[in-house]
Amino acid sequence: MRRYGKHTDEDDIRVRPGRRGSRPRTRLRPKHEDAAEGFVLTVDRGRVTTLVDGRTVTAMKARELGRKGVVVGDRVAVVGDLSGEKDTLARIVRVEPRTSVLRRTADDDDPYERVVVANADQLAIVTALADPEPRPRLIDRCLVAAFDAGLDPLLVLTKADLAPAEELLAAYAPLGVRAVAARHDEPVAAVRHLLDGRVTAFVGHSGVGKTTLVNALVPERSRATGHVNAVTGRGRHTTTSALALPLPDGGGWVIDTPGVRSFGLHHVDPSRVIHAFPDLEPGTEGCPRACSHDEPDCALDAWVAEGHAEPARLYSLRRLLAARERREGD
Repeated sequence: MRRYGKHTDEDDIRVRPGRRGSRPRTRLRPKHEDAAEGFVLTVDRGRVTTLVDGRTVTAMKARELGRKGVVVGDRVAVVGDLSGEKDTLARIVRVEPRTSVLRRTADDDDPYERVVVANADQLAIVTALADPEPRPRLIDRCLVAAFDAGLDPLLVLTKADLAPAEELLAAYAPLGVRAVAARHDEPVAAVRHLLDGRVTAFVGHSGVGKTTLVNALVPERSRATGHVNAVTGRGRHTTTSALALPLPDGGGWVIDTPGVRSFGLHHVDPSRVIHAFPDLEPGTEGCPRACSHDEPDCALDAWVAEGHAEPARLYSLRRLLAARERREGD
């Protein structure tokens, strides 16, 4: 029995599609040249809040980005519904090249890097002078991470009305790090002018007043704050995700990050830390190969003895390199 008649034509024959469909596959992907530019404000369980043309737009990462992560501070290309209205969703199709990346690991033995923030140009390391007590080892580790990422460090000492700041300021003076002490009741006056025109990420362990300071700087976007446990002397985590907030009058951005109890430096190559010491770096030319800069044959000892740099600077460098090798709690 004939199914198609006497005079069949190719176009008359029915072709059953395969299991994967009949649509031809292609490796070409759209370039999205008309995509809008967005600035990532926060990331929460896969939802990315971005600022697009002054509107807050919720977006998802497009599948073609694969495993490439999107973090606070990223500049991204966004397509889809950019109205910012409720229940709308856009797509992030491209992450622009980053100018800086601040990373940390959970511990020095953990090889998995966590990107804290992208495209910041300043790192404000917030620590309390009392309640809880300062933790210089954690400060040192944050400084190493800042130098490694190419960020300008800023040491912010809070609760200056509870304890003097002179001793801690003197300990970090040889590093040339800008530092400021702020009273608990008036933190903005001491800090505000140091943030103008910059993207500043705030880091610090729980209970030091980091989020309280951010709330004072951007009062219309207050975040929850916690207290210090009277028994353990540790703060309670109240900030669970990083959030970028614009300073009033377009004066820059502050990025509040969750409180940390450790700052792993597994990702940091100790040889890069020396770049933050331009007065010491030329002296490393005479160092043996793979010199740790803290061994008998290190050329930096002679470099300092000849008067090219202050001894306190070499001591500070070695203290930071030692922080890279030791756990914060040791």
